[in-house]
Amino acid sequence: MATLAPECEDVYADVRSDASETDWAWLKYTDNNNIGVGGSGSGGVAELAKNFTDDECSFGYVRIITGDAESKRAKFVFVAWTGDNAKIMRKARMSVHKANVKDVFREFAIEVLASDQDDLDADKIKATVVKAGGANYMGQ
Repeated sequence: MATLAPECEDVYADVRSDASETDWAWLKYTDNNNIGVGGSGSGGVAELAKNFTDDECSFGYVRIITGDAESKRAKFVFVAWTGDNAKIMRKARMSVHKANVKDVFREFAIEVLASDQDDLDADKIKATVVKAGGANYMGQ
């Protein structure tokens, strides 16, 4: 079982808030069973992706705006990152710890399991979110 730092709930609320410019949060391991906030920002998927490295496991949460001129909607994406060169025990723990992270980061349209920067292409992620949203009258 992983323990999330209290500020994880705060950054989750910040990303979800329509009043905040913050649109992503990055969670990282502070030791074997503790997860804390590694960063947050307003640069979308591309900025979030810069935090993920090949030798570690971590989590991300990002707001994506979808819709058309008549209707904008915020959708959220949960990212579970397992770098290809991360230690095998960290990868194993992460599979269990993901449930603890999802206890706080509860609401999201899609989950992205990523191990390579190509998995975090902003356009591909947005297209997947739009497709998961159902009706699409604007051909997005």
